Amino acid sequence: MKAIIPVAGKGTRLRPHTHAIPKPLIKVAGKEVLGHILDTLLPLGLSEVIFIVGHLHDKVEEYVRLNYPQLFTRAIKQEELKGTAHAVGLAAPYVAEEVLIIFSDTLCDADFSVIKSLPGDVDGAIWTKSADEPHKYGVVVTNPDGLMTQIVEKPSQPSSNLVNIGVQYIKDWQMLFGAIDAILAGPAKGGEYYLTDVLQYMIDRGGKIKTFEVSSWLDCGNVSDLLKTNRYLLEKGLAEHPRFNGHGVVVNEPVRVAADVRLENVEIGPNVTIESGAVIQSSKLKNSIVGRGASIFDSELSDSLVGAEAEIRSIKGSLNVADHSVVKGN
Repeated sequence: MKAIIPVAGKGTRLRPHTHAIPKPLIKVAGKEVLGHILDTLLPLGLSEVIFIVGHLHDKVEEYVRLNYPQLFTRAIKQEELKGTAHAVGLAAPYVAEEVLIIFSDTLCDADFSVIKSLPGDVDGAIWTKSADEPHKYGVVVTNPDGLMTQIVEKPSQPSSNLVNIGVQYIKDWQMLFGAIDAILAGPAKGGEYYLTDVLQYMIDRGGKIKTFEVSSWLDCGNVSDLLKTNRYLLEKGLAEHPRFNGHGVVVNEPVRVAADVRLENVEIGPNVTIESGAVIQSSKLKNSIVGRGASIFDSELSDSLVGAEAEIRSIKGSLNVADHSVVKGN
């Protein structure tokens, strides 16, 4: 089995960080989002992982090469951002086997072992989650056997609260790429071709796609959701503070603090991740992520995303500042 991971998007909802960092390389709970995803794929023994790259593609390729040398990978550049169906379709010349498609801005606990037990007449699987606002996503409708009968991208009146979380397995790869060709031959919706339309095309022509619901689905596409995901991961076992360089440290769990962080007269947590080399003095932090080498002095921050090497002084409130920023209050 091969995997296709589209990572070409510009990550506009995470600006200013994504001006210099590709969205999949934004860190949460001490690791890049893409790293969390690849860690779940390692046990599958994939024959190849195909990345559909675009914005800052060289940084994505370097990250994978340095951190996952055991994976056989390929990068294909999406020159025009024409949607998810177009992105996946670019991998067609390199796929002649079953394929796993995973989008790179969410994390989940999908159980890939169910692939092995799918009935022989089932062409694929899609993982879903119940959502309070399904109209914001691709809405999935199933029959009593758990087979998907309909999938609609962001409908104004959803007929189900199950949504597509961006993880699909397709056994019949020929049907998949045939459907992509058919969708790309038609008109685009707002300039984009959606993979949801491809899946609906397959179903309408007899394809069978089994649905499986996950218990956790974590969005990393904007600052607010990234911080929620950070907390979830910390609470689920990634909290860590092996030692503290400094004195006068009050900790409100959960937190994750790199071993070489220097802290003095600070209160941190709950839900705080502090990367390697950071220095924090006379400050309070909660519900925040602080990047590598950042320094924070005489501040009280909450709901903040502070980039690497940023310098923050005498600030009270919420910040969203990119790498190497300097923010000083009175």
